[in-house]
Amino acid sequence: MPAVSDPSPRARSPLSRGQILQVAIEMADARGLKSLTMRNLGHVLDVEAMSLYNHIEDKNDILDGIVDLVLSEIELRPASENWKLAMREMAISAHETLKRHPWSCELVLSPKPPRMIQARTRYIEAILACFRVAGFSPAAASRGYHAIDSHVLGFTLWALGHSMSDDVSSEFLETFVRQFDFVTYPYLGEHVRQHLVESDVEEIGEFEFGLDLILDGLERLKETA
Repeated sequence: MPAVSDPSPRARSPLSRGQILQVAIEMADARGLKSLTMRNLGHVLDVEAMSLYNHIEDKNDILDGIVDLVLSEIELRPASENWKLAMREMAISAHETLKRHPWSCELVLSPKPPRMIQARTRYIEAILACFRVAGFSPAAASRGYHAIDSHVLGFTLWALGHSMSDDVSSEFLETFVRQFDFVTYPYLGEHVRQHLVESDVEEIGEFEFGLDLILDGLERLKETA
C-alpha cells in the first residue's frame, strides 16, 4: 500500500457536522483511529478544538457518525425471489466497503453501550428481509444473518491482518520459501506454494469462495426446514 499522509488543513469555511465527519473519515483512512483526536481534527479543519462541540457531542458521537457514513456506502438489495444473488451482492459490497475503511471493522465489533447506528440497522434489516421473503423461517433467517455477518466481518478482519505491503520484495519471499521447513510441515508447505502459483485461469476470490459455500448451505437449510 502506498504511503499516505494526513489530510491537509482546510481553508476556513462555515463548519458543519457533515464536514467534521467527512474529515474524520479521511483522517482515519490515512492514519488510523489513533490519529483521530479532537486537537488533530480541529487542526485539519483549521478551527479550535472546542468549536467542534457546537456540532458534535463528544468523541463517541464522532465515532458513531463515521461508522454510520461508512456503512451507508454498502449497496443494499431489495428482497426478491433470487435471494442468493441479492445476498451475495450485499455481502460483497459490505466486504469491499469495510476494506476501503480498514478501521471500520474495529468500531463495528468493539464492545459498546447499546445504540442505534441507522446504516447498520438498515443493513441487518435488508439481510433478514431477503431471507424471510425467500421463505426462510424466522429462526432460519436469524441463523442465516449470523452466518453472513460473521463471514463479512471475520473474513475482512482476517484479510486485513494478513495483507502484505506492496513494498515487500521478491527477495524476501524467496528467502522465506528457501528457509521454510517443508519436511516438518509438508501440507502447510503445499499451502505456501499455492500462494506463489500464478494461474491464467480466472478464479473467484477467497471471500466469494467462502460466501458461496455459506449460501449453498443456507439453501439446503431452507429446503429441509
